[in-house]
Amino acid sequence: MSLKYKIPRGTYDILPEDSQFWYKLMNKFRELCRLYNYHEIVTPIFEQADLFERSVGDSSDIVEKEMYKFQDKKGRVFALRPEGTASVVRSFIENNLGRQSSITRVYYSGPMFRYDRPQKGRFRQFYQYGVEHFGSEDPFVDAEVISLANMFLTKLGLKNFRLELNSLGCRDCSPLYDQALVNYYSSLKTDLCPDCQQRLTKNPKRLLDCKVDSCRNYAREAPSILDYLDENCRRDFELVQKYLTDQGIEFIVNPRIVRGLDYYVKTAFEFTTDALGSQNTLCGGGRYDGLVEDLGGDKTPGIGFAGGFERLIEIMKIENIGFNESSEKSIYLVLLGDQARAQAAGILHELRTNGIKVDFDITKTSIKAQMKSADKAMTNYSLIIGDEELARKTVILKDMSTGEQQIIQKKELVSTLIPLVQQ
Repeated sequence: MSLKYKIPRGTYDILPEDSQFWYKLMNKFRELCRLYNYHEIVTPIFEQADLFERSVGDSSDIVEKEMYKFQDKKGRVFALRPEGTASVVRSFIENNLGRQSSITRVYYSGPMFRYDRPQKGRFRQFYQYGVEHFGSEDPFVDAEVISLANMFLTKLGLKNFRLELNSLGCRDCSPLYDQALVNYYSSLKTDLCPDCQQRLTKNPKRLLDCKVDSCRNYAREAPSILDYLDENCRRDFELVQKYLTDQGIEFIVNPRIVRGLDYYVKTAFEFTTDALGSQNTLCGGGRYDGLVEDLGGDKTPGIGFAGGFERLIEIMKIENIGFNESSEKSIYLVLLGDQARAQAAGILHELRTNGIKVDFDITKTSIKAQMKSADKAMTNYSLIIGDEELARKTVILKDMSTGEQQIIQKKELVSTLIPLVQQ
């Protein structure tokens, strides 16, 4: 067969055999967010392109190379969202969420889009989960947000990851560090990659985030941001470390963490692993105290993190971690003869209305074919109804694991099945 249409490069299908895994993974995240009193927010998958350009930064790779931009019929320029924070901040401002409470906690999930070279762990359409916390600049909140991310990875059963922590300083002390980087890299400019040569004048901190080997070697000897923190930033960073230690969360301080987005200030962090090669970040985030104000809102501190489902699933497979199968039992309906099949819709509706998972294949007519389908579906019980059962208003209930059968009254079908499927 010659395929007429193929999936776009850098995307993939979540097939039925995998979708349940994704569903359970998202449910784990939702359950944990509930414990931390975060509430779900859902934003559009496209926004005004200027929203991302202003928030992410025009010197970032996302804006310069990776955004999917398009014009609508009125000539307005939109972009598929490349990350989640900017959209959440826009919604926070537009819907006055900050006026409803002094603290706002939200979480989100969904597809993001970046035009990047597809490789293992990196796609052009990818799925992120994340949280955002608005309203407090207390370092305690930084530690709590990091704690949520740490607990999520831990509850999934992951073991081979580490927390790397840094402070990027505030808007007062950060320019001093930028100048120190410019002084260090100026004599090396001709040896830098073309992107880093531009970063030197636009955003020097991004030089530390380059993935080119030669640039990474220079970054190892670059000045450390920790030597340029002012008193307040240094105190806040020490408190973040204290609060993490109080929770028993291990970390290493890595002054090379700058993240890839321009809005970060003060705390920045990444959860990394050695199991995924170059794409080694499981999730990461940091503080963005000036972003709400930059996008037109009131002065509001914020912090959050985001991670990709794809990398989570990849490392879970590497570490051979799965989810326990649901204890919910399933039923397969086997109907013999035209009169019995005529009642299929009514029987299925009654069972499903009462929360009983039931399957039935209208294309199968013989008992052999139907029982084979029940076996293939790994069904726990089958319900068999033929002409004799119709006349007696009974149903045969067969345990598929033991082969044992019992006859029950049709009027007692639901009350008999509920305790069985919920065991």
